Amino acid sequence: MSGHSKWHNIQGRKNAQDAKRGKIFQKLAHDLYVAAKAGGADTDMNASLRLVVEKAKSANMPKDNIQRALDKASGAGGQKFEEVTYEGYGTAGVAVLVETSTDNINRTVSNIRNSFKHFGGALGTSGSVAFQFDRKGYLAIDREMFPELDEDTVLESALEAGAEDVQTQDAVFEIYTAPNDFQTIEGALGEAGYVFDEAEVTMIAQNPMIISDDDREKLEQLIDELEENEDVLAVYTTAD
Repeated sequence: MSGHSKWHNIQGRKNAQDAKRGKIFQKLAHDLYVAAKAGGADTDMNASLRLVVEKAKSANMPKDNIQRALDKASGAGGQKFEEVTYEGYGTAGVAVLVETSTDNINRTVSNIRNSFKHFGGALGTSGSVAFQFDRKGYLAIDREMFPELDEDTVLESALEAGAEDVQTQDAVFEIYTAPNDFQTIEGALGEAGYVFDEAEVTMIAQNPMIISDDDREKLEQLIDELEENEDVLAVYTTAD
């Protein structure tokens, strides 16, 4: 992962979405679902979920929205949701992964296929692009909030906790973990006093692509339309 910064992509998306309240709530709903699915819906027992719930409350996300995301993850209410990942290509050959949770696969795949077509992309077959991504745990520490932290200290703490890699960017320290170790490492570093601006298990592109501004605009439009679909949990691309 040398040279690749997930934070660069996170900030790019945040800057484009900060003015869109619905987008913020959708991202929080996704994070709530993923955290609850991975570690249970009890915030006392799930540090990752507790962090996301605190973010949701700070963003004034309605309690009903928070509970709906938790119910969807836990299966409360008797609804049965199936997790399905769709793969395809956007403009300029950028690989796109779309993670969904749906109670109607036919509806979901039809909507996603149409979104790809709208913006010059194409839905592919299972396995067509997934090999271009690695699933990793990701933790980001805001350097501006913790100016006393230095690279050596964070590196030593993270590696002792079992992290795979630490990268230092201008704005953040980025810590990468194996997916199965994520919660253990997050908990250990949290107990050591570290506070995270981002904490999630995510997909990281192995070889990020640099694309033109025009292609990026089309790709952003595709992502926006996909994320407006209530079945979509997350969208990942190989665009840098």
